[in-house]
Amino acid sequence: MLIKFDKTMIKKFIWIMNALQVLEALASGKRLVGELYIDEVTRQLTFKAFNRSGSNRKKDKLIRSMEHGWVKESVARYKYYESIPKKVGMASVISILERDTKVAKEALIDRELINRV
Repeated sequence: MLIKFDKTMIKKFIWIMNALQVLEALASGKRLVGELYIDEVTRQLTFKAFNRSGSNRKKDKLIRSMEHGWVKESVARYKYYESIPKKVGMASVISILERDTKVAKEALIDRELINRV
């Protein structure tokens, strides 16, 4: 596809590779990232849009939900999250952490036993 710019009688032609995809993206309101260069063979100003497809990351699987957090499994890791309000006091925070850590360990052991069977 060739686009002609006419500004004070100066004409510039740009060769756009994958013109239909580029026009569809522009029509939908997206910005395009690419490279603008002079082709060595044709000596034309050429725009090549990058094919930026979003990465499809798998969502983490919830293993166990707890009162103040959760345990999840991703492709490469086990994730343990705990968020306890400050207003419960330090002694309660320590006991909640110990209790939820024990629950998380038991959940991981149960999951391992189920997967082996």
